[in-house]
Parts: sequence; C-alpha cells; structure tokens
Amino acid sequence: MTKLIAGNWKMNGLVASSQVLAHGLADKVKANPGRADVAICPPGPLIRDALSAVSGSPISVGGQDCHANESGAHTGDTSAALLADMGCSSVILGHSERRADHGETSALVKNKAQAALNAGLVVIVCVGESEAERDAGQAETVIGQQIDGSLPAGGTPQTVVIAYEPVWAIGTGRTPSLQEIRAIHVFIRNRAQESHGLGDGLRILYGGSVKPGNASEILAIQGVDGALVGGASLTVEDFWGIIENCP
Repeated sequence: MTKLIAGNWKMNGLVASSQVLAHGLADKVKANPGRADVAICPPGPLIRDALSAVSGSPISVGGQDCHANESGAHTGDTSAALLADMGCSSVILGHSERRADHGETSALVKNKAQAALNAGLVVIVCVGESEAERDAGQAETVIGQQIDGSLPAGGTPQTVVIAYEPVWAIGTGRTPSLQEIRAIHVFIRNRAQESHGLGDGLRILYGGSVKPGNASEILAIQGVDGALVGGASLTVEDFWGIIENCP
C-alpha cells in the first residue's frame, strides 16, 4: 500500500509564503514521483492559491474542517460541497484541536464526515487520547469510543482514512514508542473492522511530532500507512524529508 503523507498547515501561512511552500513541494514531488501519495491541507482562504500552485503535480489539496450541512445560515463555516467544488479531494475532521477548542463531539464529527462523503471527499478522521487518559490506561477505551462514534456510515477503505494522533504528542516533540504506535494501530484497525466493516485496505496514519529524524522508523512500522504532519509540513525541507523516508 502506498503511504499517504498529509500536511496539516493548521492556522499558519500567508498568501505569499504559502505559494512559495506549495510551489516548492510541487517541484520536489514532480521531480521524485511515486514516493508517496501527498496531500496538503492549508487554511481555507489559501486553498484556491494552493490548488493553483500544485496544479500539474500529483499533490492533492484538502480542507481542515467542514460543516455538517450542505448550505445555510452558518456564518464562518464552510460546506463540504464547497470544498469539493473548489477542487479539494479530502478534508480533516475531528482533529483533537477542534474537539478541545471547539467542543466537537464524535457525533458532530460523524455528521460532518457523512456530509463530506456525500460531497465526494475522502475523510481523514482523527482519533487520539490525552496524556491523562493515557496515564490512566484509558487510551484504547477513548479511541474505541471515538472510532465508534465518529466514522460515517457507508465509508470504504477508499473514502475513509483514520489518523491516530496522541494528543500529548502533538507539537511537543514527544512520541510514543514504536511498540506503542504499532499496538494502537492494530487496535484501531480491528475496532474499525468491528464497528464499520473497515479493515483490509484502510489507511491508518500516525500523527504527533513526526519529523524527518523519526519518520523512517515510524513509517516502517507494520500497519502505519502514512503520516498526518503538522509543524514539519510548513517547510519544504522538513516535509520532503518525511516523504523521502517512506519505505
């Protein structure tokens, strides 16, 4: 299975800097095709420029969130239909920062994911435990509940991706051990199969302080099908350093 390396730019970048980044990544990927499937997810206002910058390259562009409704009186929100109409291929949903900062429940994430599927987007659904939950031995319980409650009905391994992001590892420089990552990915695959019939062919990404220095060993773990990259996706050198470490 070809690895998927997705860059989540979060709330970073301005018009000029994002164009330089997207153009630089497109040049790298065009010159070195086939290393991985590559996606970038910029802030909403930068999507159009990003699409233009990567045009003609294998890089796809995704959104960072969408609304559960196709349209309506939802000031400040963006519909999945609009993301698809602009040319996006995917959307990140249920990221821990949205769950924490915006109070998003798994039920809401599921509704958003259903809207995204209906619009023809690939949904990248994020799950992961906090440090307190991990220390209390509740990681599998929390992640299992998120999988059960967040995944849309009717999804397939071609339309649904799960990203495991231990909340305590996002942006901290800390990562779980390789054994812990493998064990959680096995658990996620089994749970997704049990609850939604997703198993073989399902891409499960790891996210949480992935960088060029640790990408090779993380991406070599059986069952890790790629990475959702935050901070290291904001420079061409770091993001390409992860892509070129795909086995």
